[in-house]
Amino acid sequence: MSLQEEIDKTRRDIRTDGYSMSIGEWISLYEKNEIDIHPDFQRFFRWSDHQKSTFIESILLGIPIPPIFVSQRGDGVWDVIDGLQRLSTIYEFVGIFKPDAQEQNLSQNTSIFTLQETTYLPSLKNKKWNDPEDPENSFTQAQRLLIKRAKIAVNIVEKESDAIIKYELFQRLNTGGSIATPQEVRNCILLMLNKNLYELMRSLANRELFKSCIALSDRLYEEQYDMELVLRFILLFNKDNEDIQALGGDVSVFLTDKMREMALNQNLDFGSIEKAFDVTFNVLNETTGDNSFKRYRSQDNRFLGGFLLSAYEVVALGIGYNYQNPLPTDQISDRIKSIWSDQTYQKWSGAGVNAARRLPYLIPLGRKVFSPS
Repeated sequence: MSLQEEIDKTRRDIRTDGYSMSIGEWISLYEKNEIDIHPDFQRFFRWSDHQKSTFIESILLGIPIPPIFVSQRGDGVWDVIDGLQRLSTIYEFVGIFKPDAQEQNLSQNTSIFTLQETTYLPSLKNKKWNDPEDPENSFTQAQRLLIKRAKIAVNIVEKESDAIIKYELFQRLNTGGSIATPQEVRNCILLMLNKNLYELMRSLANRELFKSCIALSDRLYEEQYDMELVLRFILLFNKDNEDIQALGGDVSVFLTDKMREMALNQNLDFGSIEKAFDVTFNVLNETTGDNSFKRYRSQDNRFLGGFLLSAYEVVALGIGYNYQNPLPTDQISDRIKSIWSDQTYQKWSGAGVNAARRLPYLIPLGRKVFSPS
């Protein structure tokens, strides 16, 4: 197929529309449940109160607001692809935001949202949308109408488009944008594609046995690195050797693409994934615990430092591959220690060796080291 034929075919698969809407219309859509802003995403997209106040300032000053991207579902409801924080800030400020169950448990969501002082409108400090008990700090009707009449454009991916387009668009709009890490983007894509798979991954990441073995810093937890480690496990622990040998390019892209394939698989065996994961981290917790993925120094028989991804790729994936016939627990610690003197590990785990190059060597090594035969 020629380039022009590819362009023509793909353009036919994407049907879009767009126009300007007043904020009053955006409010009406939300009140009538005709738009879904995915409140689950709040845990990944969280603006500070200062950012929210600056956004309201922009509306009042007439500064153009970037368009909202939505996808039209079969029932006509719009799914928000890009623009969650802009819309949720508006809905929270005017007092109609409906948080998910997790948000409802946060006391900060029970009070009326008040603005902070901003660069050009310092008098916004302590201002609210409309509080009958505090009229002095409430917006006037003229100010409320100014916001309601302000325009924000919408770009619509229509329901006739290829089903995967909205997820592709979401990924492209949010990679490198307001989300801090690729895994946070993946989490949001997964919530749209297959919420059951997301919830399984979240459940696995919350296992105390898993957390005690990986021993991550608070920063890495905030960046959802625990979820990336779970994703790496479920994508790679039983992957065919041929596919592993063919692995190349950007592993981050690989993780996203394979996660998406898995999410769309209607015959995914959740039970075997959970079993392999639990066997792996039960064994590790009973034996090496938070030393499982640390560097081992044979001179003084000590584990040192923090979590190492290369060790995880050998140990966790090796035990996971053999989960149906695991090694006796009294052999696990010695097998882990033996990795650090293995020539393959030494060659392919060092600085400067990227994941795409090391995985075809480290994953088979782990499968061999933790094989019962």
